[in-house]
Amino acid sequence: MLRGEKVGLRARHEADVPILHAELHDDVATRSRGGRRPWRPISPGDLSPFAVSASPEDVARFSVVELADTAPDGPTIGDPIGELAGEATLWGIDTHNRSAHLGIALRPGHRGRGLGADTVNVLCGYGFTIRGLNRLQVDTLADNTAMINAAVRVGFLVEGTLRRAAWVSGEFLDEVVLGLLAAEWAAS
Repeated sequence: MLRGEKVGLRARHEADVPILHAELHDDVATRSRGGRRPWRPISPGDLSPFAVSASPEDVARFSVVELADTAPDGPTIGDPIGELAGEATLWGIDTHNRSAHLGIALRPGHRGRGLGADTVNVLCGYGFTIRGLNRLQVDTLADNTAMINAAVRVGFLVEGTLRRAAWVSGEFLDEVVLGLLAAEWAAS
């Protein structure tokens, strides 16, 4: 497991899937804002987007867990890891140009507690030190202040706005592109 100050990133477990699916996929408004494809219902027999499966070479998927000693209820006896807090992904990993995109989604009960910036930082550590990447990029809706603030706290710079680039719930919205280089991350 990769550890930060408040969160750990670990492999997805089967027990994570129904929780992530219920809280991050079945919330249509939230999922519509966070995905590149339109939301669609998934029948019980179909594969959840959070299903445990082998990832393609250009994707690294993690479950985010809040470390027990930082959780509001304190540590659980015998459990060094706290509750499942969400998911984190490096995607579009380009080994030739040594770049990737990153994204996170936290469960509603885990938002607003500083876990986002720590998750982004741990994901950067994985991308830069383990995968040897040189550049990471965040693409998010311009009104997603939580993600923008988390990325900026880690050192990402706003590189531009893609005007009316995302179709979300019947309207076009702006996207913001943020970037971070390995040398910038290492210096911070």
